[in-house]
Amino acid sequence: MEAFWISLAVIFVAELGDKSQLMAMTFATRFKPWPVLAGITLATAVVHLFSVGLGRIAGDLIPTTAITIVAGIAFLGFAVWTLRGDELTEEESQKAQRTTKSALIAVTVAFFLSELGDKTMLATITLATQHGWFGTWIGSTIGMVAADALAILVGRMLGKHLPEKVIKYGAAAAFAIFGILLLLEPVLA
Repeated sequence: MEAFWISLAVIFVAELGDKSQLMAMTFATRFKPWPVLAGITLATAVVHLFSVGLGRIAGDLIPTTAITIVAGIAFLGFAVWTLRGDELTEEESQKAQRTTKSALIAVTVAFFLSELGDKTMLATITLATQHGWFGTWIGSTIGMVAADALAILVGRMLGKHLPEKVIKYGAAAAFAIFGILLLLEPVLA
């Protein structure tokens, strides 16, 4: 159960202000919310299942202390990545705006491709090296879908973005705290 809650919180925070959250907002202006949310959920479930598989393999092959140190450094890197920011390119925005026969297929494919190698995928791999794969998979999937559902809601209701600076700095601070705690874990143990 711990893996579920940790993964949900970490991935939710990681997703705030991420490029895919901007994509969710863009899709929400073009399509009805339910197909957008279903496409995000499907793509996320598949990418994160693959991610926890990679994380479990790494967790079985690498000593725990080394994993903890690498995870701490990774989370500090995620903090810097978050401060650097993600922006939706013009091409990605145009893809999201195009009319397609199936919003579900368009959203699923777009999110699947955009999440490969993204910080939420890397964070899920990192979490899976430390925690149970199933809880990490379900928690990370729900965390990402919840953050993107928030973007859909905001995109539909307000028609504008959340305050970007507040989200960026808050998410970066959360990653930095997680990273520092992970780096202190082997020292304090």
